[in-house]
Amino acid sequence: MNHDAYRRWQMLAIIAVIGFLLWRLAPMLTPFVVAAMLAYLGDPLADRLERLHMGRTLAVTIVFLVLLLLLGGALLLLIPLISHQVENLIQNVPRYVDWAEHTAWPWLQVKLHLDPRTFDSDQLIATIKEHIGSVGGVAGLVLGKVSRSGLGFVLWLTNLVLVPVVAFYLLRDWDRLVVAIDRLLPRSIEPTIAHLARETNAVLGAFVRGQLLVMLALGVYYGGSLSLVAGLSVGALIGMIAGLLSFVPYLGFITGFGAAIIAALVQYGDWNHVLIVCGVFVVGQLLEGYVLVPKLVGEKIGLHPVAVIFAVLAGGELFGFLGVLLALPAASVVMVLLHYLMERYRLSELYTEEGEADPAIHETVVEVDVAVSTASDAGEAASPHEPSARP
Repeated sequence: MNHDAYRRWQMLAIIAVIGFLLWRLAPMLTPFVVAAMLAYLGDPLADRLERLHMGRTLAVTIVFLVLLLLLGGALLLLIPLISHQVENLIQNVPRYVDWAEHTAWPWLQVKLHLDPRTFDSDQLIATIKEHIGSVGGVAGLVLGKVSRSGLGFVLWLTNLVLVPVVAFYLLRDWDRLVVAIDRLLPRSIEPTIAHLARETNAVLGAFVRGQLLVMLALGVYYGGSLSLVAGLSVGALIGMIAGLLSFVPYLGFITGFGAAIIAALVQYGDWNHVLIVCGVFVVGQLLEGYVLVPKLVGEKIGLHPVAVIFAVLAGGELFGFLGVLLALPAASVVMVLLHYLMERYRLSELYTEEGEADPAIHETVVEVDVAVSTASDAGEAASPHEPSARP
C-alpha cells in the first residue's frame, strides 16, 4: 500500500470514528449543538463590535444581552398570544368535530364511494374509550416514574442552563477554536479544507440567517392576514405554525393552507372566506418567492429545496432531534463538496482528454451518408420537373 492510499484510509477511519461518536452521543450532544448554532449566528455581530475597538468579552456580553432582550420580549408577546389561541382552539374543538362528522366525512363518502362505516364516528369514539384506560395507565406510570425520580426535570433544567453558558464561552472563543482546528489539520490538505470551509460558511450563513428572517416575516404576515383580513379566530396560531414550518420548503405553506381552509369552513361555512384564505396564501407565496427569498436568502446559495427536505428527513431518521439540527450544516457541506468534486472532475484528464475516432463508427457514418444521398437522388429523379416561374 503506497503512502497516498494509506493516508486516504486514515482519513476515512477518522471520519468513521467521528460519525460513530456523533451517533452514540446524540442525546447528550443536543444542548452543545444548540449552543454552537447560537454562537455561530452571533459571531458576525461580535466581530463587527470588535472592529469598533471593543474587547471580545465585552462584545460577546453585548451580543448576549441583545439576544436575551429579544428573546424575553418575544416570550412576553408570544406566550399570552399563544395561550389565548390555544384556549380558543380548545373551545372550538366541538365545532370542528361536528363539522367533520356531519359535513366533511359524508362528503368524502359520497365522492370517494366509501363504505358508510369507514368514518363511523360512534365506532371511533367507542374504540377511543376502549383504549383510553390503557393509555392513561401507561401515561400515569411514566409520569409517576418521572415525578418520583425527578431525573427528567433535572435533565431539562440542566440543558436549559447549559445552552446559554456553553454558547457564551463558544462565542467568546470562536476565533481561537477556528484557529486551533486549522492547526490540527494535516498540512497537505489544509488549503483545500480551508477553501471548502469558507465556501460552506458562505452557503450556510446566507441560508440560515436569511431563512430565519423569512420565517419571521411569513409568520407575521400569515398570522396578521388570517386574523385581520380573513377574520379567523385561530388565524394567529395558524400563521405562526406556517411561518415556523416554512424552514422546510412548501411544508409551511401546505400545513398552514390546509388548516386555514378547515378553520374558515368551520367558522363561517361559506366559500367567500375560503377564497379570502386562498388569496392570502397566494400573496404569501408571491411575497416569499419574489421578495423575501431573493432579498434575504439569495438565489444562488447552493441548497436546493429537495436537498433541504432530504437532509432534514435523513438527519431525523439517523440522529433524531440532533440530526434535524445538523441537517442543514451537513447539507451545505455536501453541496460544497459536490461542487468541488465537479470542478476537479472537469479539470481532470478523464474529462479533458479527447479520444481518437473509432474506425468502425467512421465507416458506419459514411455508409449512412451514402444511403441518404442515394435516396435523395432517387427522389429527385422520380419527381416531375417544376414549371419555370418566368413567363
